[in-house]
Amino acid sequence: MSAILEAQGLTRRFGDVVALDDVTFRLDEPGIHGLLGRNGAGKTTLMNLLTGQDLPTSGRALLHGHDPAAGAHGFGRVAFIKESQAYPEGFKGRHVLRAAAAVYPRWDDAYAARLVHEFQAPLDRYMKKLSRGQRSAVGAIVALASRADVTLLDEPYAGLDAVARQMLYERLIEDFGEHPRVIVMSTHLIDEAADLFERVLVLDKGALLIDEDADTLRGSAVRIVGPASVVEETANGYAVLHREALGGTAALTLDSADEGLRRAAVDAGLELAPVSLQQLIVRRTGVTVREEIAS
Repeated sequence: MSAILEAQGLTRRFGDVVALDDVTFRLDEPGIHGLLGRNGAGKTTLMNLLTGQDLPTSGRALLHGHDPAAGAHGFGRVAFIKESQAYPEGFKGRHVLRAAAAVYPRWDDAYAARLVHEFQAPLDRYMKKLSRGQRSAVGAIVALASRADVTLLDEPYAGLDAVARQMLYERLIEDFGEHPRVIVMSTHLIDEAADLFERVLVLDKGALLIDEDADTLRGSAVRIVGPASVVEETANGYAVLHREALGGTAALTLDSADEGLRRAAVDAGLELAPVSLQQLIVRRTGVTVREEIAS
């Protein structure tokens, strides 16, 4: 049985630059998934390939077993909303929704109208005149009301305020529950959106660094804090993702959360703290973030 969405050794080069390097994964069931990574990691390039808007240097993307760039297999079945979305000259918000209604066979006019009211999206102004947040609101409406088999969201929150972002997350969960499909969201606000994700894909320098169930990933690391010598002794033999020190206190983020480690830390009187999805991905992709150590 073919996957809903699949990447098989996807590679994309731009001259000497490798934007995507042999990326392979498959999404077999409906779910909301996170596509994460630093700027320039290859997230937008991957989404362009998965939707047939670009062609790979090698490998292939498949939508229900077919090349999304060939024929009409992807027409009306994929919604790709990105921060830099371009619209035809002279298009107003209402034109965008009218075009979407013509493209997507599962388009829900009543739901779109409800979302227009909730996001306060101006439909009678030219898209090029809208603020960044207003354009994002129109994109969010298209993404939700299209109910496409596959929906890819590339930084969909851009310009939205905190209230509108929270509304977007809530509507995604609600509508997914009633109309399951594959939703892939690229975002830098990992902690804010983390509870949405069933699966997490992390790109680093064009390569697929992580492809794991979100709950499994959340529980795969631990942070131990206490006297430096005790912390170092307890962590001996475990992979250290991040090390901090302040005076005689140390904090280590360990790439392990087995029960033996936890028991040893508790017996040694150390403080145990969970590692958030954002912290874990930051550590694994090698970004240094300064944190305060509890004294």
